[in-house]
Amino acid sequence: MKKTGLTLGKYAPFHKGHQFVFDTALSEVDELVVLIYDTDVTEVPLHIRAKWIKDLYPQVEVIECWDGPDGYSSERWFEIIQEEYILKMLNGKEITHFYSSEFYGDHVSKALNAVDRRIDEARDIVPISATKIRENSFANKEFVSDIVYKDLITKVVFLGAMSSGKSTLTEALAKKLNTAFAPEYGREYWTKHHVNRRIGFEAFDVIAKGHIEIEDRNILNANEYFFVDTNAITTYMFAMDYHGKAPEFLMKTADQNYKRYDLFFLCDIDIPYDDTWDRSGDQKREIFQKQIIADLKERNIPYILLSGNLEERIQKVENILSEFKKYSNYFGSKI
Repeated sequence: MKKTGLTLGKYAPFHKGHQFVFDTALSEVDELVVLIYDTDVTEVPLHIRAKWIKDLYPQVEVIECWDGPDGYSSERWFEIIQEEYILKMLNGKEITHFYSSEFYGDHVSKALNAVDRRIDEARDIVPISATKIRENSFANKEFVSDIVYKDLITKVVFLGAMSSGKSTLTEALAKKLNTAFAPEYGREYWTKHHVNRRIGFEAFDVIAKGHIEIEDRNILNANEYFFVDTNAITTYMFAMDYHGKAPEFLMKTADQNYKRYDLFFLCDIDIPYDDTWDRSGDQKREIFQKQIIADLKERNIPYILLSGNLEERIQKVENILSEFKKYSNYFGSKI
């Protein structure tokens, strides 16, 4: 007889306690179905939470429950509502084993006529809860996969022409807020590989890939916020400046930047120009700044202008972060 398991939850977020339930179920049944519920306890949208499971467990059937009963209760009237909803979402699929770590395993398994498999109900094997992770994801990051952790961090990128203070601001904010940052990879690459102050066309794809690798590595050490110095849009602008075109990977990466970052800050050029050997002059800075702004507008990417000295810029970023909520589409009143 085919064994089909079922488990369910909000997975807000999906953590290693949940994974222990999944791993146990997959070792005992032929197929596993999961119902994932919409909820107000987290700003992370349902489809993103579902994607965590799909990425980590591609063999599992994931059913998104956008209209499921909210919360849990041991009162029988609520149990009936929950049972009827589960049966509706299963649409006739027969379940032989119900997996959970909660008290409702009893009544749900009976409603399904399935084996009640309660896994680590006392949280002895994996001592964590989603509530604890929501309270402090950094302190509990050992209990979530890298895929999940990246989506819990607010990712902030700083754009602007050369000598607009991006690097200084990025490092200063990371230090002040005790978090990680991603330096500009393009400048490092250019310094090592330029010939007569130019780099080849394909090198811009190398820069785009290298920068993403640094981001993906460093964000795992981030504490609530992650600051990024420059992104693929600026690299794209340099490619256009050097060659009048950009390679394919860089173009695709720049096009996806609106999804990659939560907040875009544009560093103003109201600070003195630092005329180092690797730069092309203040006039070039002004032109490049205009081009970056035009490109952001073309891509419909909202950005926040940062002017003034370093402390004024830091204060503005902190004010906005104090009100910003990831996935809320709300910038706050302090812009």
